[in-house]
Amino acid sequence: MSWRVLEQENMELAEFGRARLAGRPAYLATVRQDGSPRVHPVTPIVGDGHLFIFMEPTSPKGHDLRRDGRYALHSSVEDTGGGGGEFLITGQGHLIDDVKLRAVAVQYAAYAPKERYILFEMTIETAFSTTYDSDGTPIRKRWKRE
Repeated sequence: MSWRVLEQENMELAEFGRARLAGRPAYLATVRQDGSPRVHPVTPIVGDGHLFIFMEPTSPKGHDLRRDGRYALHSSVEDTGGGGGEFLITGQGHLIDDVKLRAVAVQYAAYAPKERYILFEMTIETAFSTTYDSDGTPIRKRWKRE
């Protein structure tokens, strides 16, 4: 499902995720050819109902996603106490060659993607958030594609 579906079905969680991901470093986990995990820092782009990630065409994460689209994406946190909360999504990454979708990604990017970069749209199967109340008790919310 696209980011738009998350927005339609759970706007509060989508807005929290947008605040934790858009224009900020996050960590993308992909699956290596041998089945082991690989983690990469990325700068996700959220806009117009989509979640995008640009990368170098030679990037190991791009090779992983082309072979096995499964991924997990976790927001960075502001401090060791989880300040600002955490956001995690899982789903499938899809290589995008569409010029119009690339233009949308460029429009919403917090940086100027280079022409050589390849683009993936990340579909979403699950979304999770964790925030903490004043005494440090975690508050968790979850959405799963039906």
